[in-house]
Amino acid sequence: MIEPLTLSPDPSPARGRGENTDGLLPSPSGRGAGGEGRRLTHHEFIRQLRSNQTTAEQRLWYHLRAHRFLGLKFKRQMPIGPYIADFLCMEYKLIVEADGGQHGSLSDFDRDQWLEAQGYTVLRFWNNQVHEETDGVLEAIRLTVLAKGLVEPPALSPNPSPARGRGEQADCVLPSPSGRGAGGEGRRVKSRRVP
Repeated sequence: MIEPLTLSPDPSPARGRGENTDGLLPSPSGRGAGGEGRRLTHHEFIRQLRSNQTTAEQRLWYHLRAHRFLGLKFKRQMPIGPYIADFLCMEYKLIVEADGGQHGSLSDFDRDQWLEAQGYTVLRFWNNQVHEETDGVLEAIRLTVLAKGLVEPPALSPNPSPARGRGEQADCVLPSPSGRGAGGEGRRVKSRRVP
């Protein structure tokens, strides 16, 4: 089984996703030497993150979206306080992060502490884990969800079906098709009794 990653105390120079994480658009060509454009709004920045997902985030999103995973509803790139979670199941306050080389720092540790203080459960996985061991990552998420009692495992039916799904048999009379027979009697058949 894959364990969610643990954070190292080594600080990382970049806080977000790669070099341009300050929320600035590069200036259009021919407009100054600073390379800085206008600041992105919070909504624009989140939209940019959603449209520029890493391949690991895309792979994880495929499994988490549309209630595919344990029937849970996940959203991607969701703002929570001053942070943006890769994947969030709001109903159960569960955050799943797919981290590249820029993560694993003290700032991520502080971020996780803050999120946990707000009642969130944070699971982090390295991008290579998501790519190479997707089933193991999903199993680790599933076990965390079950251990926290967030989702009940499928219950065994108190009234299991009889052998080979046959159900109880009962005699019943089907109505006669129109124009066939007199007196409204139909033919006698065996059918399943619906509980």
